[in-house]
Amino acid sequence: MTTPAEGVPAELDARFRDSAAAEGLLDAAWDIAESPIGPLLLAASARGLAWVGFDADNSALDRAAATLGRRLLRVPRLLDPAHRQLDGYFAGHLHAFELAVDLAGLPAFQRGVLEELQRVPYGATATYAQLALRVGKPRAARAVGGALNRNPVPIIVPCHRIVGSSGSLTGYAGGLERKRALLTLEGATLA
Repeated sequence: MTTPAEGVPAELDARFRDSAAAEGLLDAAWDIAESPIGPLLLAASARGLAWVGFDADNSALDRAAATLGRRLLRVPRLLDPAHRQLDGYFAGHLHAFELAVDLAGLPAFQRGVLEELQRVPYGATATYAQLALRVGKPRAARAVGGALNRNPVPIIVPCHRIVGSSGSLTGYAGGLERKRALLTLEGATLA
């Protein structure tokens, strides 16, 4: 988990990072994406995008490394597809992400919730209870909320589309203002 070393020429640093990635020496590559809702920390494993964090500071990088592995290097080119698609999403042009997502390390219940969540379309919302019903656990709305709160790839796996039973905005790891901004961007009807 490093940033370019002081005094190391940028070209040499980039070659080192690219070589480490090419040799499979990384647990994940990371980069920062600027967005209308603030900078986002992105990280991808060999299986796909594994982290979208709303904080893009050293403590956020430490949390990502604790989850994804300590061999975390900034290799921006490996996140280019995520950058392009996020830019398209925030510009209002992209309504469905076509990125591989790495949910492999998650518990089965959470993985099932996040997989079903991806079926909630752009601009639509569902409730926690509806999502619980869709995963075959009609009494597990609270557990669904817990699974969404720990979603490692928000926005891409759109937990912002899940609202309270009255249609009100409730709980979002990125904060309710970000949730409102994302739903507004998508043209969702808010209570």
